[in-house]
Amino acid sequence: MSRIIVTGATSMLGIAISRIASSRGDEVLCVVRPKSKKIANLPKGKNISILEANLDSYASLDLGQGYDEFYHLAWDSTYGAERDNVLVQEKNIAFTIDAVKVAFKSGCKVFVGAGSQAEYGIAKDPLTSKTPIQPQSAYGIAKYAAGRMSGLLSEQLGMRHNWVRILSMYGNNDSPNTLIMYTIAELNAGKSPQLTRCEQIWDYVHCEDAARAILAIGKLGLPGKTYPLGSGKARRLSEYIEDIRKIIDPTIELHFGAKEYFAHQPMYLCADISELTKDTGWKPEIDFSNGIRMLIEQIKSKSSNY
Repeated sequence: MSRIIVTGATSMLGIAISRIASSRGDEVLCVVRPKSKKIANLPKGKNISILEANLDSYASLDLGQGYDEFYHLAWDSTYGAERDNVLVQEKNIAFTIDAVKVAFKSGCKVFVGAGSQAEYGIAKDPLTSKTPIQPQSAYGIAKYAAGRMSGLLSEQLGMRHNWVRILSMYGNNDSPNTLIMYTIAELNAGKSPQLTRCEQIWDYVHCEDAARAILAIGKLGLPGKTYPLGSGKARRLSEYIEDIRKIIDPTIELHFGAKEYFAHQPMYLCADISELTKDTGWKPEIDFSNGIRMLIEQIKSKSSNY
């Protein structure tokens, strides 16, 4: 049994990590934003505890000793125009450094940080730890800087550091702002989704698979290594959308080309997960169609409880 700390624990990924780790018998401390409505989504159990703390208070946190692994997922302003807010993203770098200090003070031997595919920028080949870094957004630049700086400090403090560049993720407790959730909501309402041309070649990974991967990295990741995280398979984005329509209602029209692409739009995203599998033994278990069916059932279940 391990004692672990998860920041950003009310995120889709944080909830999945907390649930899987606690089901394995690990003691999990979930660090969350004060009074977040999403706290209700966290798993319940005797080995789950919750600490409410804003990112700007991490520098003064004292969580006690005896923890083993620290998973830093918390990040401010990840959507929309705020991704290019330089001042906001700059603060996230400092918050990540504060998280490393908290991890060390708490006795952790491992620090795992959540990076992003945005660190790569525009790519044409499967993403590896050695793919050139050319971030286009303030968000991507800040993630890259946070990964490098937290890695350096972790090394200086004697903690193993791993950085995980996560590609497109979906699943239970996802934000309603994402393409997958928007498409499901529109189709469930009998409406035609208004979409871009959806020509991108993307790699989607289910949050349960991503959580298992990150926990595997926490146990078995090689010191100082950065891992891209996806399913390892990529398809045209329009094909994913058509899969969702087929499951919900194949008669509804899809309006491809109704919207323009966002700024900094990556057209190719696929993770090379060979190193991750080699080092940890992890492999994705949930294919996209099954993951969507699971998500639709979870959405229905939540709706029936209101």
